[in-house]
Amino acid sequence: MNRFVAANPSKCIGCRTCEVACALAHTDGAGVDTLAPETFKPRIHMVKTASVSTAVMCHHCEDAPCVNACPNNAIVYRQHSVQVEQDRCLGCKNCVLACPFGAMDVVTVPAVRQFAGMTLSLGVKAQAHKCDLCVNREAGPACVSVCPTNALTLMDRASMDETLRQRRERAALEAADVAA
Repeated sequence: MNRFVAANPSKCIGCRTCEVACALAHTDGAGVDTLAPETFKPRIHMVKTASVSTAVMCHHCEDAPCVNACPNNAIVYRQHSVQVEQDRCLGCKNCVLACPFGAMDVVTVPAVRQFAGMTLSLGVKAQAHKCDLCVNREAGPACVSVCPTNALTLMDRASMDETLRQRRERAALEAADVAA
């Protein structure tokens, strides 16, 4: 089973701390410059309505539509998650159209090439942009660790099994109450 971050809308207060933590976790040394409006690119997005707020991010699907839609095999299964191989990404947006959760984005990044020991700027390049579960961060997903209300949870097989056990127990108890 692929790991993923689950959001609990009943606990979410819409503070956007998860978005800031996500952007900072993927700074590549840019630090606070990452929070400027033109460079702020979190991989998790807060959705707010009049009655609910919740974070939306990649579900790391087992049979991911984005993986199936990518014509260049740039989206792959790795480390029990769905990851983007940026060097293969064409920026075609097929993954954005295929994702049923709206979790995929395409962003522009500087396009550079190394040539004869020099770095050449080639303008910009479009890339697929999604939650990568902070695979290069030893402490795990930054969004989960900073959420002030614990509305985000990293789910794996063990936590999924425990959630199912609790729900089945709760359903059995409710059924027993109704029968009594």
